Amino acid sequence: MDAINFVHEQMTKEITYPDFRAGDNVAVSYKIVEGNKERIQIFRGDCIQIKGENSTKTFTVRKMSSGVGVERIFPFASPNIVEIKILKRGKVRRARLYYLRDLVGKKARIKERKFIKKV
Repeated sequence: MDAINFVHEQMTKEITYPDFRAGDNVAVSYKIVEGNKERIQIFRGDCIQIKGENSTKTFTVRKMSSGVGVERIFPFASPNIVEIKILKRGKVRRARLYYLRDLVGKKARIKERKFIKKV
């Protein structure tokens, strides 16, 4: 197993993204190649899971588009991801939010985490 981890470390470059977790509302900017043209598209939605480790780490973002749920899995090590912005921090008690797939309307909302500064 150490040889596999060594090869993964050598092949991947270190990219730092903001620290987010499941339940957070994120905007992922990623490159799309169409023929010989390249453009950046933004995918906004709720992160419903983060899984894997090191170079195989991925996260899933879910959004509603015209009343249809759309999920996309992004690898952290992808060179096509330009940036990740955290729009809202979610208050959830689970690491995998698969139950959101069955909810509709206001029930599918995630409450926002409030931070209280202690002096």
